[in-house]
Amino acid sequence: MALIVQKYGGTSVGSPERIKNVARRVASWRAKGHQVVVVVSAMSGETNRLIALAREVQAQPAPRELDVLAATGEQVTIGLLSMALMDIGVKARSYTGGQVRVLTDSAFTKARIVSIDEGNIRRDLNEGHVVVVAGFQGVDEAGSITTLGRGGSDTSAVAIAAALKADECQIYTDVDGVYTTDPRIVPEARRLETITFEEMLEMASLGSKVLQIRSVEFAGKYKVKLRVLSSLEELGKEGPGTLITFEEDIKMEQPTISGIAFNRDEAKLTVLGVPDRPGIAYQILGPVAESNIDVDMIIQNVGHDGSTDFSFTVPRGEFAKAMAILEQIKSHIGAREITGDNKITKVSIVGVGMRSHVGIASKMFRTLAEEGINIRMISTSEIKISVVIDEKYLELAVRVLHKAFDLDQVPA
Repeated sequence: MALIVQKYGGTSVGSPERIKNVARRVASWRAKGHQVVVVVSAMSGETNRLIALAREVQAQPAPRELDVLAATGEQVTIGLLSMALMDIGVKARSYTGGQVRVLTDSAFTKARIVSIDEGNIRRDLNEGHVVVVAGFQGVDEAGSITTLGRGGSDTSAVAIAAALKADECQIYTDVDGVYTTDPRIVPEARRLETITFEEMLEMASLGSKVLQIRSVEFAGKYKVKLRVLSSLEELGKEGPGTLITFEEDIKMEQPTISGIAFNRDEAKLTVLGVPDRPGIAYQILGPVAESNIDVDMIIQNVGHDGSTDFSFTVPRGEFAKAMAILEQIKSHIGAREITGDNKITKVSIVGVGMRSHVGIASKMFRTLAEEGINIRMISTSEIKISVVIDEKYLELAVRVLHKAFDLDQVPA
């Protein structure tokens, strides 16, 4: 008998019929003798509806009160799912984050989990109940309701699995696992049996939408094995999904590259002809950071006349704001010109096998060159290589790289 934590997202519980499907799926795990804790999101679209209501009443909703409102979406789902389980003869009990005592800090709308008191959950599990917990929420020391921000239900599930020392945390979504790349671009994309936490973290940070970064970070830190599964597959015919685990747990030698990620949400800014002196990078990026704009890739080219060109990328939605900031400081930093491009994209290859194989970068660059795709920027880490290219070449780049690294082939 295993202790399993399952998480179901908004699309999985988006209607009464889907909630009944989730109940039947949970019941099948319980019938095998497993103890099951279920963490659920609000029904699809409900959180957005609640936030829109708040903004009709107050243009800038008070964060504490917004959390009180937003947390009700999950409360509806836990009640409905518990009823659906009882209706098919499964003992169930629902808990809000506060009733579990998911203790967080007081950063309303983006709280961080401090601790979890798993006593109530363990008692109910030992009494044969399925425990249904509201994701995305907790309480602070003062007892105020808090929410965890985007991806919060995934984080709730992983945190509860860590507190319970669960055998596995299963994340049910509308896809049946993690793929080598987006199958909508590459139909030959293959579902991965396993992937390491490091690789999944890179994939999530680079644009893969299967899991939120925070939940993967949490799982890696507290050694919680994750499995991505589909809640839309027919009961009894479910696939194995993708197991996200530790490198040492993967028995066969890892392929060189595990996947290709991409991010369309990129824009590039270049500051031309600034003096090449200590502190110039800070003078450029300091005001950008103070405006809470995330900077991703950075390149600095030193000229021979005592000047330098400085390029960096930001989220596309922050492009105009970042450009305005640079124009404001242009004369102060002594820049000759400010240019920008919001029609770029980032493509990345990811794999722990890079550590033990040489020539990966040259193969990537050659593959793109053969298709006439110019590389605008390059960034690397131990297990990834990212390039910025013109947006119009995105799908071509992903397809040719997928083929070049044999990602459509099942490892021997």
